[in-house]
Amino acid sequence: MNDYVRSMRSRIGHDTLIMVGVGVFVVKGEKILLQKREDNGLWADHGGALEIGETLEETGKRELFEETGLTARTLEFIGTYTGKEMFFTYPNGDKAYIVGNYFICSDYSGEICADPAEVAELKWFGVGELPPDTVISPPSLAPLKKCAGIIRERNAKR
Repeated sequence: MNDYVRSMRSRIGHDTLIMVGVGVFVVKGEKILLQKREDNGLWADHGGALEIGETLEETGKRELFEETGLTARTLEFIGTYTGKEMFFTYPNGDKAYIVGNYFICSDYSGEICADPAEVAELKWFGVGELPPDTVISPPSLAPLKKCAGIIRERNAKR
């Protein structure tokens, strides 16, 4: 939890906080690297909350490195997501309305190494073999489907 969120939580408790989030889908060929979240056991993108002064890209790169050990060289923006599926309650009871900004990263370096404090597992999934919707973190579901569609479309053109 970043300092801003911690400060706001000390004032509002578990009430809903509007948060700007950034998610990154790492792509290799026709596969997407997902993480099983340590806090709720659901599959998701790699990401987190924007810190004051950061750009969306800086947040994505920072979070990707923290959670996977991978360094993003470039990020491709795929969209901003809002709406009812972006209301999220964390296992500790904190409620958030996430303005989610999502990226694809296929240009990266480093060795995959999960951060055990946040990530229970890292696993590559083929675009046609994604986990069932019921085990995907709700804010990640629509952007993950868009990412998979982009990958399918690109590979069909090859």
